Amino acid sequence: MSTQPMVKAEGIHKRFGRLEVLRGIDLTVQAGEVTCLIGPSGSGKSTFLRCINHLEKIQAGRLWVDGELVGYRQQGDRLYELKESEVARKRAEIGMVFQHFNLFGHMTALQNVIEAPCLVKRAKRGEAITRATELLGRVGLAEKLHVYPSQLSGGQKQRVAIARALAMEPKLMLFDEPTSALDPELVGEVLDVIKGLAADGMTMLVVTHEMGFAREVADTVVFMDDGVVVESGPPEAVLGNPQHARTQDFLGKVLA
Repeated sequence: MSTQPMVKAEGIHKRFGRLEVLRGIDLTVQAGEVTCLIGPSGSGKSTFLRCINHLEKIQAGRLWVDGELVGYRQQGDRLYELKESEVARKRAEIGMVFQHFNLFGHMTALQNVIEAPCLVKRAKRGEAITRATELLGRVGLAEKLHVYPSQLSGGQKQRVAIARALAMEPKLMLFDEPTSALDPELVGEVLDVIKGLAADGMTMLVVTHEMGFAREVADTVVFMDDGVVVESGPPEAVLGNPQHARTQDFLGKVLA
């Protein structure tokens, strides 16, 4: 069994113009682990997630997924950016679920899920439909295969988005605040699906404001603020007995 981390970040810096959003992020996620990123809005959590699959390019540092550099190849001491086709091929191995679903409105739930496997992986349509049907059943939407996104609740749309990401058989799943756009009563149904993935051993990074979920599911909780990792460790340590004053202040407000 491989002992190399699924995600390894060293000294990651990211700027947007003069604004430095990530200021030296170091983070390691082992295969099969669930890491929850918490912290105030604007702390760089979502940007870091987008760097992992090269939706954002980093200005400094090194980022590996499953032992391979993300977005670059290294020759000697120099990094060379990969062609977009190579980046897309690597990105297909990483599932990402966004806040706002990003479903194709003109396609049914089933069509949304089979689109990428058929186009990107050249999967046979019949096999893709079988797999998509199974995945939609797994996320509790077996009755919604032929329903369009406009006829689904927010929680149902997000569960279709999760099934769509899983259809590519990713080695890593990234969730960017998957419940923040949902009505409160719909949050649980999405978190239950993510909990199921965790139980199955899927490696996941989850940006979340749901502290109860982080406490229950995470192997590691990472508190970020102002573009740096302030504190990280098991949930019982970071959430139950934070050592850093900034973590204590943040949790005092969100857990109050």
